[in-house]
Amino acid sequence: MHRRSLLAAALASAVSGPPARAGVGLRGTVFVLDSRDATVSVIDTARGEVVKRIPTLREPHHLVYTPDGREIVLGDSAGNEFLFLDPARAEPTRSLRISNPYHLMFSPDGAWLTVASLRRNQIDLYRSDYTLVHRLAAPRMPSHIAWTSDSRVTFVTLQGTNDLVAIEAETARLLWRKPTGDTPAGILRAASGELLVANMGEDGLSVIDPHTGETIRRVRTAAGAHNVFASPDGRALYVSNRVAGTISVLDPKQFSVLGSLRAPGAPDCLDFSPDGKQIWFTQRVGNRVGVLDVDSGALVAQIRVGRSPHGILFHALA
Repeated sequence: MHRRSLLAAALASAVSGPPARAGVGLRGTVFVLDSRDATVSVIDTARGEVVKRIPTLREPHHLVYTPDGREIVLGDSAGNEFLFLDPARAEPTRSLRISNPYHLMFSPDGAWLTVASLRRNQIDLYRSDYTLVHRLAAPRMPSHIAWTSDSRVTFVTLQGTNDLVAIEAETARLLWRKPTGDTPAGILRAASGELLVANMGEDGLSVIDPHTGETIRRVRTAAGAHNVFASPDGRALYVSNRVAGTISVLDPKQFSVLGSLRAPGAPDCLDFSPDGKQIWFTQRVGNRVGVLDVDSGALVAQIRVGRSPHGILFHALA
């Protein structure tokens, strides 16, 4: 089937299926970035509905916890701003001017922060106090980020040139730049050390040697492979296939495909309930968040949020 037809099918499927219902998750709060509405939808998981909308400046895309876990920081790329949220109260706490923060990721030790600027073709490295240390030109379209476990090297996919770059954080030295596949987006460092890159134009993953940048093998998932995530217990990997409207389940050691979950509406980012029994994913063309039961694979809920929902974070409440 042609990609345009697949996208149309994804849009049609996004408006069908189970509606939102109360009690779809453990007690918690899910934060969803509505890129086209410039808002954060806040979902009460016990009620299974949006309970408030937090305004941002222009176009938020991704969000992470700060290293101490006390705040959530989201990147408003078109607004050139970090917005910080108190996760327990679901309220903004402060903001900070940052150049085009599309994707962001702290190093494992919390000492560094990488920011990928998709529109400005730059990669920025900040200290944990948000002091800019290095700015590198990165044509074209730096997209998603990973780190080595020792926090020495950061990796960034380049969507516009089909490459992956490895950068030494302390010196900003470019260690290598190698091709990955067609339109690389999400990247994950596997527990065994390999880099897994989702190539949207090739319908699958590239498994890459982190030392050399060479592609070891390719794994086919489904049309529009966009991002890759590890389950909380590390027993499975999940790949969101935006065009196919599925989430592929992979073995975390062999990277072989174990199965496929129906995920309508062009699935993008996802997060897990703390017990690992649910997957919460954003539907980019469906303007909803879907909830999957991991054991059965059933789509148990679809919750309407803002337009073009992208980043998502499940915050458990005590």
